[in-house]
Amino acid sequence: MVRHATRAPGKGARHFSGVRDNHPVTLRIGIDQDGGVPPYEQLRAQISEQARSGALPVGYKLPTVRGLAESLGLAANTVAKAYRVLEADGVIETRGRHGTFVAAAGGAAEREAAAAAQAYAERVRRLGLPEDAASALARDALRAVYEAG
Repeated sequence: MVRHATRAPGKGARHFSGVRDNHPVTLRIGIDQDGGVPPYEQLRAQISEQARSGALPVGYKLPTVRGLAESLGLAANTVAKAYRVLEADGVIETRGRHGTFVAAAGGAAEREAAAAAQAYAERVRRLGLPEDAASALARDALRAVYEAG
């Protein structure tokens, strides 16, 4: 028996919102309970592949352990184990009570830069700046810093 869960906007308790470039982002997971591969490994492999391929963008908020476990009919410890392995591999990162997110690929500098960019994006959106104005401000700041040497 294969159980599936998706994460898409507006579909009820088993679905979760996510947006990328004004398009919904969907986490698609299928678990084959009768297969020879442990469920935590199936979950780990699928999330890892979706993050690597860009189907899940950097900063994408993953479902809670309990929420995903319930959607897939798995024990919470199974999902928690997959999340721990993914975090150890640098695929995801947990930000305390804020949740679990797809981590930036690459080294520590890239991860830190992605976190700073995410914080900037959230801040300018809260301030009500349009996307093009926020992008222009970021470009100008980068240009000024890099030209200064």
